[in-house]
Parts: sequence; structure tokens; C-alpha cells
Amino acid sequence: MADVRRVPRWRDLKAVMPPLTRQNRLAGAADLHDIRHLARRRAPRLVFDYVDGAAENEVALERSVKAFRRVEFLPRVLCDVGEVSLATSVLGREIAMPVILGPTGFTRMMHRDGEKAVARAAARAGLPYTLSTMGTTTAADLTCAAPGGWNWFQLYVARDRERSRAALDMARDAGMDVLVVTVDVPVAGARLRDVRHGMTLPPRLRWRSALQAARHPAWWFDFLTSEPLTFASMGGSDLAGITGRMFDPSVTFADLEWMRSIWNGRLLVKGVQRVDDAVKLVAAGVDGIVVSNHGGRQLDRATTPLELLPQVVAEVGDRAEVYLDGGVRSGADVAAAVALGARACFVGRAYLYGLMAGGEAGVDRVLHLLEAELRRTVQLLGGTLDPSVARLRP
Repeated sequence: MADVRRVPRWRDLKAVMPPLTRQNRLAGAADLHDIRHLARRRAPRLVFDYVDGAAENEVALERSVKAFRRVEFLPRVLCDVGEVSLATSVLGREIAMPVILGPTGFTRMMHRDGEKAVARAAARAGLPYTLSTMGTTTAADLTCAAPGGWNWFQLYVARDRERSRAALDMARDAGMDVLVVTVDVPVAGARLRDVRHGMTLPPRLRWRSALQAARHPAWWFDFLTSEPLTFASMGGSDLAGITGRMFDPSVTFADLEWMRSIWNGRLLVKGVQRVDDAVKLVAAGVDGIVVSNHGGRQLDRATTPLELLPQVVAEVGDRAEVYLDGGVRSGADVAAAVALGARACFVGRAYLYGLMAGGEAGVDRVLHLLEAELRRTVQLLGGTLDPSVARLRP
């Protein structure tokens, strides 16, 4: 006798087909590449390309990412890895894993909650978050949004030094105790994707962006119904005017001494791309070095951070903490960088993809993925991250 078939009922379909909500899409993302795909679907092309792109031919960006593919792990076996700790010490304070959420500009352009959403997610994950000078939220508002987080501040030295002093005063008054000085931006890099889009802040509805608006109505609705974007630490909303005042090509080591004289917290210098510069900076009394090429967004064909990292660690790692920034796309990448000597990794694009894909929940998902990938990698390596378990192949 043939089987009797029946017409499926709606409640039967609901049981096996979860609704296509943003939360379910985020939960279904297996890695950061999936999150990036979700971000590209939600955000207008000019916004996505601002995050995803880099300078000129994007060679430095490509090299930074591909360098991690050259890492070969050398796992130990027969080790008890039932319980492994990912916690590490950064500037004398323990964080949940060796990840720091780095500074990014224009963050409310990616999602209306911007820096506040990222800071709250970082606080929940037990990680530091760094507010950019080019951010769209004030230091005071950020610490009110995430009072339990460890919130840092990043500075570009402005042509008008009093503007820089005022920004540092605001950060200090908000309780921030770590300053990250970015030194690889004497002038703005040529980000050709932005040039081709006619990128402005705030974004303007030209014919091309109007067509993008039709394909991404949710993003445009959020943008048009939110508080206008401004550079909260520097004042104003004109991109060209702010960048003209912000980046000072005359900054030297003397300015670093001036900053040290007016900032009594910890001081990291980000954008180091040579060993001899790292030596000079440590001699000048900085607490840490961030080996970084600005995510490939400044000088194309610049130093590949992961390749330079072991050399910097060998030269100054006993006198200052050394961090890596650039190319990190997974928890396995974090494991590789730490094994090669980094105290922790700065991430920027990674959490911005999450922010574009799903706001605060998207950032949470990215941090969860990084943590799960890092934990699994540490367990598979035998429970430790040191130079004996990783090497860079030629």
C-alpha cells in the first residue's frame, strides 16, 4: 500500500523554517566572511566601501590579510585542554582575551547607534574600546553609555595644538586613562573607492546614492531619522574642513614629548612600521607600540604588520608592550599574532562589519565568533600561545 501524503500545515512549516529575522541571520553567520556578506547586503555601497576599502590599489591591505595565511601552526599533543583561559594582561589590567576594539571614524555612519553600541558590546565581552578623534560620539556620552567598560581615547595631533589639548581634557574628564596616538597620518591617504563614490560626511543623496537608497531603505531610514553626524571631539560635520585641520604633517617626536607632558595616563603609539622607530619611541617613554599600517588605508605597499611584528618584539618587547593591528579576520589570526609576540590585536573592520550587519547585536556576534575561534585554536595547539607553536612560512 502506497504511503499517504498530506498537505503540510503552516505550523509544521514554522517548526522547521525559522523566520528570516536579522537576529537569525547573525546567528547563522559561521565566520567573519559571512558577517561581511550581511554587511554588504544591508549598507549602501559607499558606506560599505568606506569600511572595506583601502588606499590606492589596496596592495597593503591585501598583503596584511594574506600574511596570516602564511602562518603554520605547530600543535602540541596529549595536553589537557579541557579548560583553557584566554585572559591576558594589558597595561597592568586583565582583559577577557587578547583583542582590543580599535578606533574608527564616522562610526554612526555604519549604524545609528555607532560608538555607543560598540562600547557596550566591548564592555560585555570584557574588552577595551578605543574612541577615535574622528568619532561621532563625545567621550562623555560614550562613558555614560558604557560606564562599566574600559574606554580608551585615540588622538590625531591637530594643527591647532589647543584643539588636541581640549580633546585630551574631555577624554580625561570622562575617565579615560589610555591614550592611543596615531602617527601614520601626516596627510590623508588616497582611498580611491571613496573618491569614486564622491564620499562626503554627511553622505549626500546624489543620483548614484539615491539609487543605492532604493536598494537599502532600512539604512537610509535610520540615517535620515537619526541625529546629524558630526565629529564630536573636534566639532563640525564638514569632512574636508575637519581633515584639513586635523592632520598635521609637521608632527615630530617633540610633539610626543608635549603629549606625554599633558597626559598622565598610559600612552600607546599606533602606526609603527619600522624597527628603528619603535626603538626611538620606547626610548621616549611610551608604554606600548602598535605595529600597524592603518589597515592599508594610508600608504599603499606599506609594511605588512604581521611580518614586522617579530622583529619589533625582539628589539623592544622587554621594555614596552607590543600590539598588532591589521589583517585580523578570525580568532585563529589573533592566536597567530599572539604566538608571534603580540600582547593583543587591535581590530577595526571586523566589528564594523558586525555593526553594519546588525547594529549592537552584530558587534556581539563578531566578538563571540572571535572568542570561539580563538578558544578552539588554543585548545588544538595544546593550550599555549608562544613562539614554539607558530611560524611564518616564506
